[in-house]
Amino acid sequence: ACAVPPLVGWSRYIPEGMQCSCGVDYYTRAEGFNNESFVIYMFICHFLIPLTVVFFCYGRLLCAVKEAAAAQQESETTQRAEREVTRMVVIMVIAFLVCWLPYAGVAWWIFTHQGSEFGPVFMTLPAFFAKSSSIYNPLIYIC
Repeated sequence: ACAVPPLVGWSRYIPEGMQCSCGVDYYTRAEGFNNESFVIYMFICHFLIPLTVVFFCYGRLLCAVKEAAAAQQESETTQRAEREVTRMVVIMVIAFLVCWLPYAGVAWWIFTHQGSEFGPVFMTLPAFFAKSSSIYNPLIYIC
């Protein structure tokens, strides 16, 4: 559902970075593409809201785990589980930020600095991190 709007005329996809992948058109401010509204929608709905949900949900999870551990202070197993969950939550949040903050930041910079010069690597590395984000969840949960 997130990828459909450019396919039906709200913004468009164009080659990005080193021209080896496609992404949303952050560059064009032509009347017919409605890019401004789409970029703002993408930034809010696909970065700020997920970031808020990640912090809220993982924060609540940590509070629940700490309460359970406090209720069973003498249990080494519970204390170890609390440490493991805390470590996993911190790694998940950092991984989310490492993957998506550069992409969202560079895309927003490109959008707000129309006409500025930048090299192809400027968008390629953040796009690589964002597109590789689908592999970090299983790796973090397994390790």
